[in-house]
Amino acid sequence: MSDPLLDARARVLADLQACELADAETVSALEESVIQRRWWVDQWPEGVEYVGGLIAQDVQDAILDRIGRWPLCLRCEDADGHGLYIRPELGPNPHWVCEKSGQVVAPLGRL
Repeated sequence: MSDPLLDARARVLADLQACELADAETVSALEESVIQRRWWVDQWPEGVEYVGGLIAQDVQDAILDRIGRWPLCLRCEDADGHGLYIRPELGPNPHWVCEKSGQVVAPLGRL
């Protein structure tokens, strides 16, 4: 049986790599989130299906000051640097959504 936290870690790491942001600092932020969310899942096992989106949001928050918004929307034609957000915020099957158009860009792990 696979570990949902390791699956979530792999999907967020794939998205970091797709954006060429998988450096030591961002991977450390990812690892810290996985550790924290493992505790969270231990406390609320029913929430395990939400952990992928939560880890992605944790990493977004952790790297915001150093990198800025991550990931950026590359689908829209204007170059204003708007970002993508995880939707649903707390739900299964997280995906990246453009903050400007509201369009689904990709499932988590498939940027």
